[in-house]
Amino acid sequence: MPHCIIEYAQSVESVVSADVLMNTVYKGTVKSGLFSASDIKVRAIAYRDYMSGDENAEQCFVHVCLKILSGRTLEQRTALSQSVLQELSELFTESISLTVEVVDMEKVSYAKQIK
Repeated sequence: MPHCIIEYAQSVESVVSADVLMNTVYKGTVKSGLFSASDIKVRAIAYRDYMSGDENAEQCFVHVCLKILSGRTLEQRTALSQSVLQELSELFTESISLTVEVVDMEKVSYAKQIK
């Protein structure tokens, strides 16, 4: 835990690769101090087709959803999102929308099996 899901405009790859995005999110998650490095899972999805409001229909974006098991404090969740956002912001100098959200998953309903 956590599951870090990066969604981004495919055009972002002209600036940074998916590998760089994933490593950056991983680094920000580790820096939060909330998780063991070996427990962090990161994946990325590029979008070729998207809209970002009427005026910015082609505004580049990176959105990170951090799915974590419930039980962390608001302060811990805020520190996590800020840590990831800080790492991402260092990758870009041009105009881009960077967003990070933390989503709690209920411990009682979460199931995991490793084979």
